[in-house]
Amino acid sequence: MTTTAAAPSAVHDDPRLKDTWLRRQLITLAIGFVVVAALPLILGEQAQTVAVRTLIFALMAVAWNIMSGFGGMFSFGHAAFFGIGAYTGAYLLVDHGISPWISMIIAATLSAVVGTLIAYLCLRYRLAGSYFALATFAFAQMFLLLVQNLEVFNKTEGFNVPILPRDSWWMLQFEKGSPNYVWIPLVILTLAVLGTIFYTRSRAGQFVQATRDDETAAASLGIDTMKYRLIAVAASCALTAVAGVYYTQYYFFVGPEQAFGSAVSVEAIVPAVIGGIGTIWGPVIGAAVIGPLSELINQLLRNPPAFLEFLQGTIGLDVAAYSVILIAIVIFLPKGIFGTIRERWNR
Repeated sequence: MTTTAAAPSAVHDDPRLKDTWLRRQLITLAIGFVVVAALPLILGEQAQTVAVRTLIFALMAVAWNIMSGFGGMFSFGHAAFFGIGAYTGAYLLVDHGISPWISMIIAATLSAVVGTLIAYLCLRYRLAGSYFALATFAFAQMFLLLVQNLEVFNKTEGFNVPILPRDSWWMLQFEKGSPNYVWIPLVILTLAVLGTIFYTRSRAGQFVQATRDDETAAASLGIDTMKYRLIAVAASCALTAVAGVYYTQYYFFVGPEQAFGSAVSVEAIVPAVIGGIGTIWGPVIGAAVIGPLSELINQLLRNPPAFLEFLQGTIGLDVAAYSVILIAIVIFLPKGIFGTIRERWNR
C-alpha cells in the first residue's frame, strides 16, 4: 500500500499551520507587552525618555512598513504624515483646547485622506520605485515650507503645549517620569502590531503583497491593485499621524523641522530597514536597536571619555553612525536582523 504526499500548495494552505503561526505571533506580542510594560517600574527618568522615544520610532516604523514593506511603495516622505499628526494635535490643543485623544482620530483621518490622495496621483501617473520615493519626499518638503510660512501655524516658531498643574488622562499630561508616558504608546504600538498581524492574513494584506511581488500577475487574476495599495497607504499614514500627535504631547513642543524635517522620514525608515522590511517584527526590533543607540551617541557627544574628546560637539555623528549601521546591514544582513534570522532559522 502506498501513500501519496500532500501537494505543496495544500500544505501551505493548511489552516492548522496558519493557526499555529497566528498563535505564535500573539504569544510573542503578549510576552513583549508584559516585559516592556514592566520597564517603567525599574528604569530611571532618563531611561524612560529613551523608552518613549523608542516606542515612537517603533510605531512610525511599523506604519511605514505597512505601506513600503508589505505594499512595496517606498516612501521617503513619511514626515508629511507625522507632521500632519503633530501639528493637528498641537493646533487643536493650543488654540481650541481639544483633547489629544480626539486629535488622534482627526489627525489619523486627515493624514489617511492626504496620503491616499498623494498615492493615488503617484500611482495614477505610474510613478514607481525611486520616482515614487522622490514624489513623497517632495510633498513632505512642500508641507514643511507651508507651515514655515503660515501664520496660523506660528511659522518657524511652532507650538508650545501648555503644561497643566495636575495630572489629566483626558489631556494626556502626567507628573514628570510617570510610567503612563510609556504605557500609552506601548498600548498604541501593541494595537498597531496586532493590526499588522491580522492585516497580513486578511484578503487586503494578501492582495497588496501579491501586487508588490508582481503587479501584472496580480491584475491578471482580477485583483484591484489600486484599491488594495491605497488601503495600505491609508492605514500607514493614519498610524504615522497618531505617532505625531503623541510626540507633540510628550515633548510639549513641535516646530516645522521636528514635524516635517527629512530626518523624521529617516527615523521611520531606518528601524524597518535594520530590523527587516516586510516582516512583522523587523520594525520593532530595529527601533529597539536605534532608540538606545541614539541616546548612546548623544551621551558620547556630551561626555566623551578622554580618548574620544575630539568627538565632543561633533554635529551629524548620529547620522554617520546610522549610515555605517545601514551599510553593515546591507552587506552582512541584507534582509535585516529579524529577516535574516528568520530565513536561517527556517532552513
